[in-house]
Amino acid sequence: MELEIYIVDAFTDNVFGGNQAAVVETESWLPENMMQSIASENNLSETAFLVREEEHSYGIRWFSPITEIAFCGHATLASAFVLFNKYPDLDSLNFKAEAVGVLPVTKNLDTTLKMNFPNTVPMEVTEIPLEIQEGLSIQPEELYANQQAYFVIYKSENDVISVERKNEILKRLKPLDVVVTCQSQSPEYDFMSRYFWPANGGDEDPVTGSIHTGLAPFWASRLRKNDLIAFQASKRGGILKCSVDGDRVYISGNAVQYLKGTITV
Repeated sequence: MELEIYIVDAFTDNVFGGNQAAVVETESWLPENMMQSIASENNLSETAFLVREEEHSYGIRWFSPITEIAFCGHATLASAFVLFNKYPDLDSLNFKAEAVGVLPVTKNLDTTLKMNFPNTVPMEVTEIPLEIQEGLSIQPEELYANQQAYFVIYKSENDVISVERKNEILKRLKPLDVVVTCQSQSPEYDFMSRYFWPANGGDEDPVTGSIHTGLAPFWASRLRKNDLIAFQASKRGGILKCSVDGDRVYISGNAVQYLKGTITV
């Protein structure tokens, strides 16, 4: 069986930046073990699988190299980018995922795409888990958590950039991952972050759209503004435009195609 595959760099204007995602559209869902094998073979942060359910509406599932993921932002952006390029008359489409429901995506007036996600603002954690204390070289100023990750709040960009981690210890927090974040000291951005997910995907994720559905409302409240620009400070780096509106978080970004090809399975 031959399948068409795209590899897209998400949340960037340039190839080799942002976060890579593979996108595979099929007429019906492949067996789970095959989807996982394809994602493992791709060895990217995520591989998104799409199945058209009705006009302008697609089921979507995301797989990291080691497990299926409940929610992934950058691979959603990559998937929308592929479909909008394939069907240029489209201005909007919907993805449907079991864990997060309907995810509308629309074209902005500029070159970015806007994704409509649920608000997953984290709640404060009063007792810091031992795995956080031992797994990170810099202790949190504050700690929060949602259903996806622990949110480690730091005072400075230097803390976010320089923190070291012990992946084997952080793995014990499964199913939760760890995001470290601070208010940005640069006038270009409102806040910055890094995302560690040894339990669910690998080491450090280059750009993580899903975690910004928690980061954006957290910093919107802290900074008293609903429109924010975020920078994820990985080696590849990525920029996310975020807007908080009640129980929804809108995340916009650019994407560029790196590869189109055929896989044989």
